[in-house]
Amino acid sequence: MKKARYLYLPFLFLICWGCSRNDADRQPNVILIFIDDMGWADLSCFGNTDAQTPNIDRLAAEGICFDQFYVNSPICSPSRVAISTGTYPQRWNITSYLDRRERNEERGIANWLDPAAPMLARDLKKAGYATGHFGKWHMGGQRDVADAPPITEYGFDESLTNFEGMGAKLLPLTKDETGEVGRIWEKAEILGGPFTWMQRSEITTGFIDAAIDFMSKAEDPFYVNIWPDDVHSPYWPPFEEYGLAKEAGKRGLYLAVLEAMDQQFGKLFDFVQSNEKLRDNTLILFCSDNGPELGAGRAGALKGYKTHLYEGGIRSSLIVWGPGFMDEKVRGTRNNTSVFSAIDLRPSLLDFTSTEAPENGVSDGENLLQVLLGGSESSRSAPIFYSRPPDRKNFYGFENLPDLAVREGVWKLLCDYDGGRPELYNIENDPGEQHNLAAMHAERVQDLTQQVTQWYQSMPTLEDREQ
Repeated sequence: MKKARYLYLPFLFLICWGCSRNDADRQPNVILIFIDDMGWADLSCFGNTDAQTPNIDRLAAEGICFDQFYVNSPICSPSRVAISTGTYPQRWNITSYLDRRERNEERGIANWLDPAAPMLARDLKKAGYATGHFGKWHMGGQRDVADAPPITEYGFDESLTNFEGMGAKLLPLTKDETGEVGRIWEKAEILGGPFTWMQRSEITTGFIDAAIDFMSKAEDPFYVNIWPDDVHSPYWPPFEEYGLAKEAGKRGLYLAVLEAMDQQFGKLFDFVQSNEKLRDNTLILFCSDNGPELGAGRAGALKGYKTHLYEGGIRSSLIVWGPGFMDEKVRGTRNNTSVFSAIDLRPSLLDFTSTEAPENGVSDGENLLQVLLGGSESSRSAPIFYSRPPDRKNFYGFENLPDLAVREGVWKLLCDYDGGRPELYNIENDPGEQHNLAAMHAERVQDLTQQVTQWYQSMPTLEDREQ
């Protein structure tokens, strides 16, 4: 795809946006699709030649691909907290995946997201939106944590999740090449119901069907999360493909699941694109929660995997689709310049929906609506800060991993909690993080180290929150 030539004058941008809408009085719909453990280079529109994702590529062909979009954690639960709240997950003491109570306590993390946290869904619900969550949650209610708040307490009118959330569930069955049926999580019923067991390879369709039903019935504008978990291990492609994919090993199973997921999303995209009112008045955002598992997905030339603060762990392939809100010139283009992250989506979408942010509310994100809709190539003005999952100092063959990271402009610094062992990279010239320039830029290292260590020290501990 060719690089977009963007409009830089906000006034002209707003004129184009307003003229492209059929009904300026109708509030727009928003669908946020958040994939689980998909690598930055796993979509064919992001360079994958081992598998094809034609339905997702349709979004890219009519929307904008963003090459330098970041999530705010290299692991599941905190990444989901960030995109939901517009804040750093460290504020809520969720810095790794939520597990059993004992494991959460060992790592100093909460058992669930504080219901008092700001939530995009709650903001939109108060503004008159119908709000639904369909798919993985993993922000409370998992393993033996059966007393977490229901998903509806976070601003959703309706929810359907998997075994990592409270409320109605779809639970996964498996079927191997012999036809033998099994269950992945035997004790998932302890988290309450109602629950339905179905083949894991079909659960994305189950979530999409529920979301389509919800959207079809909505009398108000809607905000919908569709967060499938089927490209997260264990990998169970459709029964008919399982045997052949298994012969190709872990990568083969992953690719088969990826293609099956894309096929299931075709139903959702057809539903939106074939309905004129939805097509012209719906914005779809599509990205992944973190980098890929070793041996499964891939991040191209980027270094690292899921759980790592290197680019492969935190850079996500974002596609924004909304032809009713984009100038025709930017549709089907790539933005490889703008640097921003998941925490920026909440303020951007509040502006997009003309929803006022709560007064005195906590927010770490910036409003980059013009970037999302193709009217600018700007970046967020503040740095993006990271801390690694506390239980992932050594992982996927990487020993003594850095504890902290910060991206500011073209520069990225990684270091330990005390600022030691700095690594400095010019990401614009070296996205693969192969050439540590720390020795050549002592002042920049000192500045970025001070910024990221001060940021980390400013975040509350679990003990602070419990006082």
